[in-house]
Amino acid sequence: MWILWAVLAAISAALVIVLTKAGLKNVDPSLAFAIQALLIVFITWAVVLYQGNFESWRGIEKNAWIFLLSAGVFTTLSTLFSYKALSMGPASYVATIERMSLVVAIVLSVIFLKEKLTWQIVVGGTVMLGGAILIALSDSGE
Repeated sequence: MWILWAVLAAISAALVIVLTKAGLKNVDPSLAFAIQALLIVFITWAVVLYQGNFESWRGIEKNAWIFLLSAGVFTTLSTLFSYKALSMGPASYVATIERMSLVVAIVLSVIFLKEKLTWQIVVGGTVMLGGAILIALSDSGE
């Protein structure tokens, strides 16, 4: 079932890139993200309340708080950087280079989470890296 959710996340992320690029015309990237962040906060808390999970926040351990808040900081930075890049460059190029985070995530997952590194992951990561380099070095037209 996780694969379905991952595919839905990928489709949603692709739509975010395209819709944001379209919306950034004559709009400051930081302001655009601030506007979207309001919706993010509203929708996610609505889901938490709908699911009845609000009281669960009291049981979150200290280390989990540190990790989740740190991830929130990096989510914000990542989005701000991405929006700035989208305001300046073509969406297909920005998205490709930004998604190099997948390769970085593989490396960090192996180092810090002790996840198993298989030959398929190495080959897939290498292909992703090669594709991103190829696209980054091509003529963007902008």
